[in-house]
Amino acid sequence: FDRLASVMHMLEFFKGDKTALQKIVDQIANLTASEYIESTWNVMLSVLEKAEGVLGNENAMQEEVDEVYTELVKAFVNLRLKPDKDLLQDLINKANGINRENYTSTSLKAVDDVMVKANEVLNNPEATKEEVEVAIAELTKALSGLEAKPGSTVDTSTSVKPGDKTVGVKTGDTTSMMYSLLGLAIALLGVYGSKKRKRIN
Repeated sequence: FDRLASVMHMLEFFKGDKTALQKIVDQIANLTASEYIESTWNVMLSVLEKAEGVLGNENAMQEEVDEVYTELVKAFVNLRLKPDKDLLQDLINKANGINRENYTSTSLKAVDDVMVKANEVLNNPEATKEEVEVAIAELTKALSGLEAKPGSTVDTSTSVKPGDKTVGVKTGDTTSMMYSLLGLAIALLGVYGSKKRKRIN
């Protein structure tokens, strides 16, 4: 009687439609684990295992299918790709390679303070894209604020600016540029004055 009652009770339900669940399981199967932050991948894996159990259960009901489908979609959406840290690594390498004798202690301290956080983000496998971007922005700002000591010979051919895809160090020594602009202005004024005198004559 008990067995018969149990079977009759099951007849009141319909087997769950697993089409949508199978589709997302297949989609996840095409992903590469190494491309995602490990913690988010592991959460998804635990739900995926549960989903595969439901798929393998011929008697799984719709409510059970819907529940695991919702969980798996949520875990899938919460997956986070590992951010590209190449630019951050380049900035850190540049900061480590500067000749500290050429720069003021104040501007060097600003770089050193930011470098602590930048290295933490670089070495953190769980670092998000947003954290990497903040570290890049802060280190770029610190490097672009480096100030050369008076009389120091530094390379001003490259500079670090927000949005740069290549890395250099701005020394903070803009004197040569100012002189160049001033010379150009004087030359232009001379040409303008010469033409004005010709018109008057």
